[in-house]
Amino acid sequence: MLRPFLALLSLFLLLGCGEAITSSTKDARILLMGDSMMAANRGSGRSVADGIERQLGEEVIDRSVYAARIIYILPLTGAAGLSIPAQLQKGEWDWVVLNGGGNDLMFGCACGRCDGMVNRLISADGTSGAIPSLVSRIRKTGAKVVYSGYLRNPGLFTPVRPCKIYGDELDRRLARLDARDPGMIFLPMSDLVPTGDPSLHQADLIHPSPKGSAAIAARISAAIRANGG
Repeated sequence: MLRPFLALLSLFLLLGCGEAITSSTKDARILLMGDSMMAANRGSGRSVADGIERQLGEEVIDRSVYAARIIYILPLTGAAGLSIPAQLQKGEWDWVVLNGGGNDLMFGCACGRCDGMVNRLISADGTSGAIPSLVSRIRKTGAKVVYSGYLRNPGLFTPVRPCKIYGDELDRRLARLDARDPGMIFLPMSDLVPTGDPSLHQADLIHPSPKGSAAIAARISAAIRANGG
């Protein structure tokens, strides 16, 4: 039992953590955190962070990790980036861009009877829960926050289609959190995918394709420009 766990842990430690601050990136002012929606296409240089860099012409520190969750209790893999809150690095950030919650719904309750998980992530009025706590922690550093919603299925079969009802509720609650804090911007992505058009997704119809990552990056970059750059 221990050997498979250690092998899995080694893989997460190798692939996790995301990008670290180095001497060449220490002046970066944008930090990106999140799960596979952000991390997808990084190997080909066409991730969301890569797109933001091209759109804004400046460095983005990308800490996103596949399978990362907002609520994550295992300490070692959490520190490796599978805990989205643990992806937060100290720095002089003007902006922190992040997403999260999808894997909590998928792995925490299999997108079925997930009301309790949604409540743990964010309360109905947007004032409490793991997401508002993380946003508050980031805002106390002086950074503004862009919280991205998730792409929706284009109307085709996918294993995550049952998540839609809870994803929509998560969006509504994040919009209420946005309304309470002028330094936090919630950007829904629910309208980004045209019905019947799979081109913004990879073949699994879950993760964004390079085109999808570019579309997400364009919306985030526009929001940053519109709110002081």
